[in-house]
Amino acid sequence: MTIVFKGHDYAYEVRNVALLFFQGEPITEASELPEQGDYLFTELQRDGSSAKLTLTVRLNGIVHSSYAEVPLDVRAFDKECERVFGIMMYRLLSPLTGVTPQWGILTGIRPVTLVHKLKAQGLSEQQIVKHFEESYLVSPRKASLLLRTAGKEAAIIQTSAPNSFSLYISIPFCPTRCHYCSFVSHAIEKSAGLIEAYLPKLCEEIALTGEIAGGLKLRLETVYIGGGTPTTLSAQGLITLFAAIRNAFDLSTLREYTVEAGRPDTITEEKLIAIRESEATRISINPQTFNNHVLEAIGRRHTAQQTIDSFNLARRVGINCINMDLIAGLPTDTLESFQNSVDTCIRLSPEDVTVHTLSLKRSSNLAYNKAAEQGAREGMVTAMTDYAETMLQGAGYNPYYLYRQRNTRENLENTGFAKEGYEGLYNVFIMDETHTILACGAGGVTKLREPSGSRIERIFNYKYPHEYISGFDEILSRKRQVEDFYDGCVL
Repeated sequence: MTIVFKGHDYAYEVRNVALLFFQGEPITEASELPEQGDYLFTELQRDGSSAKLTLTVRLNGIVHSSYAEVPLDVRAFDKECERVFGIMMYRLLSPLTGVTPQWGILTGIRPVTLVHKLKAQGLSEQQIVKHFEESYLVSPRKASLLLRTAGKEAAIIQTSAPNSFSLYISIPFCPTRCHYCSFVSHAIEKSAGLIEAYLPKLCEEIALTGEIAGGLKLRLETVYIGGGTPTTLSAQGLITLFAAIRNAFDLSTLREYTVEAGRPDTITEEKLIAIRESEATRISINPQTFNNHVLEAIGRRHTAQQTIDSFNLARRVGINCINMDLIAGLPTDTLESFQNSVDTCIRLSPEDVTVHTLSLKRSSNLAYNKAAEQGAREGMVTAMTDYAETMLQGAGYNPYYLYRQRNTRENLENTGFAKEGYEGLYNVFIMDETHTILACGAGGVTKLREPSGSRIERIFNYKYPHEYISGFDEILSRKRQVEDFYDGCVL
């Protein structure tokens, strides 16, 4: 598919909407219409008091066109033109391709923020739903999901103190790399020796970060240890890490402390006891699926039963808040086998369940191909997420945070569901950019949020463990930028 633009600079948004209908297909931009092949042409012409928008598509040799007008004096003219082009593309391309995006023409990763803005403008819930359905062609089901999620999210955001922050710690190692994964993580079988050098450096960065946060009198609300798979560390390694956190930070204001146990093939009773005794309040045990043939297809070297056994072991050890992740759209998964995963998860009754939609990234081993997208036009993955939402809500779980990623199957969302009172605070804070996130470790990104305003700055750590170790002095130097950011801020 070739995209040609004329008379406007809305290339970014037009391209994103086009990808909703031609997911996985190569899209190129050109200044002239190609003589052969498919193309999508958009043009804006100013004429008198309005702008005339033209959309022409050649698909399989047949040309289709659509036209619209936008008043030149309309509020936020450029945004309105982008929206109208999106509406035109949706209405023309949906019947031609058989693709009906459930999120309409919305392409942003945080649609819940739009709900918050509309509420701030005084719109009622009914008006907000109508706005999403009519202005962005969002399906009624997704508009309702947005509204319910926004209510829970807003209540959590309001509980965060102005001078608060969260701490993220990266353990970028895994037993094996899942085929769909694009995170910066290393398979332990190839990089076990790095951990011995990595952990002391990480603890040193944690100590400096705690010193800076204490000097600025910042209030620590949540800790999140992720990766990777933190439980690739030995029990003693975890104890060392927990001690470094405890020695560096005032934990008296802590509201949530999460450790991603993640892969069941890394979980032992000794490690779970270390987690329980660390003051951690929440762990994740992530099956992704409870179907063994799907686990094999994605490169997981454990069984569904191992996940169940790890969950039961965590309960026996005394861990009272457990999150479990499921992924809709995994290779070889079917609607029926995904339903089995949801049903199994509900029977285990974790406090949180996060339902992700598979995102096919270029940096993952699971390369995008037509086979991977099989079932999209029949709406199989949509049926999966709909089933999960219905069953989880029926079992007492409510949506509390939601975000979207690029290249997801059927352009769907990731949604966190929780039993009342067990919502993951860190998940909301990081997605909403509620407050500062101080990050330690390889691949960590510190996100600084001005307490009395909306200014945000980022500090990037080196991505890979070997870079982090060899460039550690630079890591510590960059961390001092936190003090520069807060200089003059009113806390």
